[in-house]
Amino acid sequence: MIILQIANDESVTSGVSALYKIISKIGWRMLIDLASVFVLVRLIYYPNYKHRELFFTFFIFNIIIFLISFLLNKVELSMGAAFGLFAVFSMLRYRTEDISIKDMTYLFLVIAIGLVAAVTKIKGASDFLEYVFLGGINITLLLITFLLESKILMKKESTKIIFYENILLIKADMGEELKADLSERSGLKIHRYTIQKIDFLRDSAQIKVYYYEE
Repeated sequence: MIILQIANDESVTSGVSALYKIISKIGWRMLIDLASVFVLVRLIYYPNYKHRELFFTFFIFNIIIFLISFLLNKVELSMGAAFGLFAVFSMLRYRTEDISIKDMTYLFLVIAIGLVAAVTKIKGASDFLEYVFLGGINITLLLITFLLESKILMKKESTKIIFYENILLIKADMGEELKADLSERSGLKIHRYTIQKIDFLRDSAQIKVYYYEE
C-alpha cells in the first residue's frame, strides 16, 4: 500500500513537472512572438500606413497560427501536411473587402512569425539557446522590414489617383507639359504618371501619378 502511494505521488509530481515545462516553453515562445508582432505592427506598419482597422486581424491571425502550429508540432505530422497547412493560412484572403498588397504582405509576415516561433528547434540545444536563436531570427526580420520601409535604402514612392479635366494635354507629345500641370495643381513632385482611363464625352481622364515622399 505504501509502495502504491509512493508510485502515485511520483506520477503526480512527474505530471506536474511536465505540465510546468510545457507551460513555460509555450509562455516564453508566445512572449517572443507577441513582442515581435507588436514591434512589426505598432512601430513599423502603423507609422507608415496609419491603418488601425487591421490591428485585430494581425494579432489574432498570429496567435491562432502560433497555437495551432505549436500543438501540431507536439504530434507526428508529415512534411506535406505541414506545408499544406501553412499554404492554406498564408494564402487566405478576405473576399468581402479588398486588401492592398502591402497589407497582405504584413499579414503574411505575422503568420510567418507565429509559425517560426512555434516550431523553431535546435537539436541538442537548451531551451535558452532556442529562445536566443528565435529572438535573433525575429530581430533580423524586423530590421530588414524596417530598412525596406524607411528611406535609408531607397526613396519611398507613393501614388495617387487624379481626375483630370484638361483633355488637351492628354497627348503623347505633351508628356512634360502634362506632368508639370499635374505637379502644379496637386503640389506634388510628380516624376511619372500613367493614364488609366479617358472619357472624351466628359473631357476628363483618370491619371495615376507617382511621387517620392519627402
